[in-house]
Amino acid sequence: MSESAPVNPSNAEMWLPGGPVEDWTTDYDIRDDAYVENPVPIWAEMRDKCPIAHTDRLGGSWNPTRFDDVREMAGLVPELSSRQVLVMPPPAGMPEMSRYEQQIAAAPITADPPIHSWTRRMLLPTFAPKAVLRYTEFTEELCHSLIDGFIEKGECDGAVDYSQQIPPRVIAHMIGVDPGMADTFVEWVNGVLGEGLNDPELRVRTRDELLTYLNDEVNSRLEDPREDLLTELLHMELDHPEANITPAVVVGIANLLIVAGIDTTWSSIGSALWHLGTNPADLQRLVDEPELMAVAVEEFLRFYSPVTMARVAEQDVEVGDVCIHAGDKVLMNFPAANHDPEHFENPDEFIIDRARNRHVAFGSGIHRCAGSNLARLEMTAAIQVWIDRIPNFHVSDREPMKWAGGQVRGPRIMPMTFTAGTKR
Repeated sequence: MSESAPVNPSNAEMWLPGGPVEDWTTDYDIRDDAYVENPVPIWAEMRDKCPIAHTDRLGGSWNPTRFDDVREMAGLVPELSSRQVLVMPPPAGMPEMSRYEQQIAAAPITADPPIHSWTRRMLLPTFAPKAVLRYTEFTEELCHSLIDGFIEKGECDGAVDYSQQIPPRVIAHMIGVDPGMADTFVEWVNGVLGEGLNDPELRVRTRDELLTYLNDEVNSRLEDPREDLLTELLHMELDHPEANITPAVVVGIANLLIVAGIDTTWSSIGSALWHLGTNPADLQRLVDEPELMAVAVEEFLRFYSPVTMARVAEQDVEVGDVCIHAGDKVLMNFPAANHDPEHFENPDEFIIDRARNRHVAFGSGIHRCAGSNLARLEMTAAIQVWIDRIPNFHVSDREPMKWAGGQVRGPRIMPMTFTAGTKR
């Protein structure tokens, strides 16, 4: 593929729709309806014709689709910086941030070493495999209570009424804030990663509301420490020469937990339920063979990987025959990598008992998701409780399905129909 230099339109122009996509290898648009609805054949076209595609839309970016290229780019630290994880340009009304402010905005995911090293260490104890088990009972009981709210009706919106309700309540419980904030968390996530990606004013307003709330919560822990994660992070002592734990750092970490930790997991839960609600054979196998759950969760993660992170080049970088110039953005397309036939047999086929499945749904390299253990726990609990209570269901056509796209993909409207049951 030949080199291509990104254009530099004004900030406002970057947000404008660019019209229909005519060539996915040179003019892709992650907001395009076709890309949102089903990106898999588009990735296959890119991988076949031009494995590292380029577009001038949204200020320009590169889109690698091969597993090996994505893994290589994930290891290019600090050449590819994580200080800008969204490919969307910042809205005109958003205050300009210093490099340090960019890195702690949602650390450790937005941080490069050395800030990344110590902010990630702040989270690891809480999200270790054994540590997250403490949230099992809470999560399972939450799932039961949600189902109790609609099981007598024989129908629900599997996204609105169930999948998107679980992660915000788990996170609220974890960080020690009012569980009634869950619906507001959902609105904020949508304003940052959903509708806000096409509405600059909404994105600025949402960001301000979220950060104001988090600032107030964190600062209150300075005067009134509590038994919660915010207090633990704020008063943590790290044996790290670069560590500088401030309220601003803790606000950034909480921002990460709410925005990234909620949207990604509810998208994974929703995608899994959509699959089971449209593939009765797989649903029946999971009902009949509960021992398949752990393997099935990994296949849900691989096949429906929700997250595509972004990086910004700090210097010129060559990957294959492509030169990524300093200042260019790169989409770390982990979902496309998980459909690479060079690494996965029949990659575009969902195989519920797939034995070899070294996917990168949680990323790769130093930025591999620190919350992966909690995400797996939430997915497992949500799917298992659902099929225990509602073993026969399907996605209905009473209203159109709606998928969110961009950099986090998952169902947002998902009508479900099932045999009406009774509360516990």
